[in-house]
Amino acid sequence: MVKFQTLALLSLASTALAAPAWWEQWTLDKAKHIQDTVLSHVNNRFGNSNSGDSTLRLVQTAEDQAPVWMTEDQRMALLRKNIGYMDITDHQDFEPSLRSMTRLRLPKKAVQQAKANRYFNSLSTANMEVTLKEFTSFHNRYYRSKTGHQSAQWLYKQISDLIEESSADSDVSIRKFQHKWDQFSIIARFEGTDDTLSNQPVIVGAHQDSVNGWNPLWGRSPGADDDGSGTVTILEVFRSLVGTGFRPTRPVEFHWYSAEEAGLLGSQDVAESYDKKGVEVIAMIQNDMTGYVGARFEESFGIITDYVDPELTELMKVYASEYGDIPIRETKCGYSCSDHASWNKYGYRSAIAMEGDFSDISPWIHGPEDDISHVDFDHMKQFAKLSLGFAIELGHFSGKEKEQRHRCH
Repeated sequence: MVKFQTLALLSLASTALAAPAWWEQWTLDKAKHIQDTVLSHVNNRFGNSNSGDSTLRLVQTAEDQAPVWMTEDQRMALLRKNIGYMDITDHQDFEPSLRSMTRLRLPKKAVQQAKANRYFNSLSTANMEVTLKEFTSFHNRYYRSKTGHQSAQWLYKQISDLIEESSADSDVSIRKFQHKWDQFSIIARFEGTDDTLSNQPVIVGAHQDSVNGWNPLWGRSPGADDDGSGTVTILEVFRSLVGTGFRPTRPVEFHWYSAEEAGLLGSQDVAESYDKKGVEVIAMIQNDMTGYVGARFEESFGIITDYVDPELTELMKVYASEYGDIPIRETKCGYSCSDHASWNKYGYRSAIAMEGDFSDISPWIHGPEDDISHVDFDHMKQFAKLSLGFAIELGHFSGKEKEQRHRCH
């Protein structure tokens, strides 16, 4: 459609060069009509098309650098270079509350393997493949697009259906976390059996949105790996737990964030909300890109070591060794590379596991070729095991002691 529009405009413009004034005016009117028709078609199908959006947003690309105002095109250029950024336009004056400036003690080892076995047996690569195929059928999942909103509704229904269809004895709820844009975040929560720990949840997260780094609002972006893989990975973990009567000691929440590709907008909203309410999150793990096996290194868990909580990261490595079947590879992904950074910003413990070394991630992300053909579902299952172990171990951990918290990088 865009190529047709461009050719039409060039053709009409060239014809008008040596034409009389009335013909020139007619060609200009005709060109405008073609442009309006094409854009109207795009808008009707994909939502309000404004790929040349000049709206300025305040963006930070490093903790030690001052934020700068950028257009959407400038922000997309950062994505194409795999440069993580945080859009702080709506979060410029944050200050973690005094209540959230304490952190909860973590366990030192894995002790719940016996309990975990019943859940591991129900993890299914076939189920993940079917689900990811459906999830990537949306034209894109950009947070401001019509299909981005539709994909969130679809995902919400999948989770709701799992809860409704389960006959197991689980106390589970689901809610939409609304933002200033249409695509909402989703929070599903297993209540804990110890009421004194109800304000100290464990969080397992992924981001549901996708983006085409060249045409974000209406360009094709299946987002199979980024982050359909993470979304479906934790959805499969959730399905396993809800279907087998998971009853943790403390609450365990599953989060699917909106607008990660727009500077962590969704997760910042959620983390800020929890901070303002004084929620004492014990730990948060992010699953961002879990489906691609790179060519440079052997298959492994990519454990991020920068801009994370060091103690939680060490514990995550323990769980990866205990519950996974592939080695660990430490790597760095830079400032604000995914939603764990929002929780780190607000002082909470957070960690992230990725598909491998950050230098060896999928080369197809942020474009139309990030499709299911490049996803390894056995690799995704390894991350499902890690997140499942994370949820079970920390969900059953009853340690209540606190220590003074500091921001760790």
